[in-house]
Amino acid sequence: MQQLVFATQNEHKVLEINRLLADIDGLDTYEVLSLSACGIDEDIPETAGTIEGNARQKASFIHKKYGFNCFSEDTGLEVEALNQAPGIFSARYAGPQKRSEDNIKKLLKELSGQENRRARFRTVICLILDKREHIFEGIIKGKISETPAGESGFGYDPVFIPEGFLSSFAQMDLTQKNQISHRSVAFSKMIDFLRSQK
Repeated sequence: MQQLVFATQNEHKVLEINRLLADIDGLDTYEVLSLSACGIDEDIPETAGTIEGNARQKASFIHKKYGFNCFSEDTGLEVEALNQAPGIFSARYAGPQKRSEDNIKKLLKELSGQENRRARFRTVICLILDKREHIFEGIIKGKISETPAGESGFGYDPVFIPEGFLSSFAQMDLTQKNQISHRSVAFSKMIDFLRSQK
């Protein structure tokens, strides 16, 4: 069985991906491990100026230092009325403490009185497999709600309502979210690629 390391310390993301993997046939030759499962607890640099750059930086860091086949992802919330902010600063929008509640509070304040609440989540995955780099992207469009709703998910999920739905991501269970989310779109592209390598 071939091991793939997911270069993240975010256990919510690991849970989402493992849940998604459980619903996909054909990948029994791969085992996905978190950084903590590999005994890695250091902070990985995210200093690039783009979402793609951050994804590549994180995967490259783990691959060069530990030699694993690995993948990483970076995700940004891009709000049209805020010139695509918070973007690469999504996790630390309200400060280095990276508290979702603070980020949501700042976002809603910035959008106060704004009629245009269109937004999108964008995920870029960088896979390094057998020393070769591959990039996969997933996007979902939606809007920012006036108030948070829901207890599931993480990050901006309580205020993001995907296009064609009335519920926020945080009001959906993981199975429903994984059918449409930006991360699952990008990850599904990576899955298709891995299948093609068998």
